[in-house]
Amino acid sequence: MKNLHLIIVAIWCLVSSCDNTSKNIPSIGFLDIAEDATLAKARTGFLDALAKNGLSEKDKTLKVYFSNAQGEIAVLNQACDYLISKNVKLIAANSTLSTIAAVQHTKNIAVCMMVAPRPDLAGLTDAQGNYPKNLFGVFETLAYIDSSVALIKRFFPDAMTVGTIYNSSEPQSRDALEELQKAATAAGMKIIAMPVTNSSETQLVTQSLIAKKPDVFFALPDNVIFASFETVVKACNEAQLPVFTSEAGLVGRGAIASYGADFYQWGFQAGVEAANYLKSNPATMLKPEIVKVRQYVFNNKAAARFNLVAPNGFMVIVP
Repeated sequence: MKNLHLIIVAIWCLVSSCDNTSKNIPSIGFLDIAEDATLAKARTGFLDALAKNGLSEKDKTLKVYFSNAQGEIAVLNQACDYLISKNVKLIAANSTLSTIAAVQHTKNIAVCMMVAPRPDLAGLTDAQGNYPKNLFGVFETLAYIDSSVALIKRFFPDAMTVGTIYNSSEPQSRDALEELQKAATAAGMKIIAMPVTNSSETQLVTQSLIAKKPDVFFALPDNVIFASFETVVKACNEAQLPVFTSEAGLVGRGAIASYGADFYQWGFQAGVEAANYLKSNPATMLKPEIVKVRQYVFNNKAAARFNLVAPNGFMVIVP
């Protein structure tokens, strides 16, 4: 009986120790608007940066709660509330809509943004232009889109019309369309734009756009595009319509070329910021910063349809 008592005490101490250890491990939430390959690159980069800084579930130095809205706004609000209910120390918001939802749902939990525009472009600043006090992470300005548009004339000098679809309810999509229109006008091209509200409409809207006979298609940084890009590429390929974009991740999924942020590096940069926040004691809020890594990317397989060759200085992807 004495030995049995000692065993019970030992087991209790072990369980108690595990509980105490888990209480000292920081917990974070990761909020995704949808599940797709492009946004997944940012998520991977974010988690890799945390691990490199000694914070990972594998090493039991971090607890991560994942929540995905599967492309539905109503579900996004529920997904955000779920993370808040877990009393996480930080919410990593992957995409514009995820960032907006997180900031709107909590003022007390830190929000680390990624794959989203500058806070003012997302409508997240007050009348004085101040960022939310609990917001930090990495943003993009969309000013780089003109370099991607210039690729169209570089590869198709006779192109006169550019087709695109955009989500009219998403601030980043509207702002990106405005930048696309400016760049296209400066290059002597005309934009044909059609709105889409969710990924279930993508195929029909893309086919309607193709019927208008644009010379090229340009994929904007848009969550509907991210969620259904294979549908867009398939329709464009069948119509022999070349696809360009400003998003490196979409080149790997079928676009010909882009100039823009590397999504893995974008997430990694945000992960470094998150690690700095989690390891500071007491926690010190950081400020949002601009994405650091942009690059030219070229898809050999997609380009071969049009007998195009990668220029010097482009990172070549062979899917």
